[in-house]
Amino acid sequence: MPEGKRENWRWEESRWENPDIDWKKGKAITVGIDVGSVSSQAVILVDGELFAYSSMRTGSDSPNSALNAVNWAMEGTGMTLDDIQYTVGTGYGRVNVPFADRAITEISCHARGGIYMYGPTVRTILDMGGQDCKVIHCDEKGKVVSFLMNDKCAAGTGRGMEVFADLLGVPIGEVGQQSLDVDVEPEPVSSTCVVFAKSEATGLLRSGWSKEKVLAAYCSAMAIRVKSLLDRAGMEEDFAITGGIAKNLGVVTRLEKQLGVKAFKPKYDTQIAGALGAALFAQALLAKEEKEEITIATDCP
Repeated sequence: MPEGKRENWRWEESRWENPDIDWKKGKAITVGIDVGSVSSQAVILVDGELFAYSSMRTGSDSPNSALNAVNWAMEGTGMTLDDIQYTVGTGYGRVNVPFADRAITEISCHARGGIYMYGPTVRTILDMGGQDCKVIHCDEKGKVVSFLMNDKCAAGTGRGMEVFADLLGVPIGEVGQQSLDVDVEPEPVSSTCVVFAKSEATGLLRSGWSKEKVLAAYCSAMAIRVKSLLDRAGMEEDFAITGGIAKNLGVVTRLEKQLGVKAFKPKYDTQIAGALGAALFAQALLAKEEKEEITIATDCP
């Protein structure tokens, strides 16, 4: 890559740590690792409380991506892998997390994590990830009731948004806001396939459309595509959005307008939902193992 050239598709990686928790005083330290197609997250819980997380780009090697994510989450805390009592892997690379005690599907983990993030009244969770979109129905405990997934192509996903950010030379974190900077809402791009939508967008730019107008047309098309998935799956009014596209104000605002319903506002990074749910499963599985060990010890003569 030429020196000084900006990679507009590269979204911001992040790390967070709770300064009010002393993990060394914790009784249960559990971790969830979500290795997705585009991003990888690690979430650390101490006695069920969110202690630290990291969110970074997935590399070409799933085991290394998982290790890099958890190492970054632990960075500066003094914690090591030996201090972690139970780890659950999830996401596309869940079976390739070398230090995981268990692998659980991302559907279940997003439901559990979504309830933790948004509260027990949420019944519909829309996960807009790097490679697919999922509509998940769950109960107040985060147990999956039903789900519907669309993974036929990258349209309406993080991967598709990366393509457009790169095409238009707009930093991906600014795409949503810039798409709202139009006086009149344009017609959405007609193609649902990223390859054809990219070609159509190029033609619109050549015809004199501004970058903002093209972005508005694509964000609108994404919102329409996602709404059709929600229409097919059914939606209860208390709903929340997880995944990277949940940070795109252009898509979320248009989707809310089409639905006539406001999504719950996030308290945490929307990309950590899967890893958070995995960490919560890890906590429950650790407690179950410890209970079984106590029962065996008590039953021994």
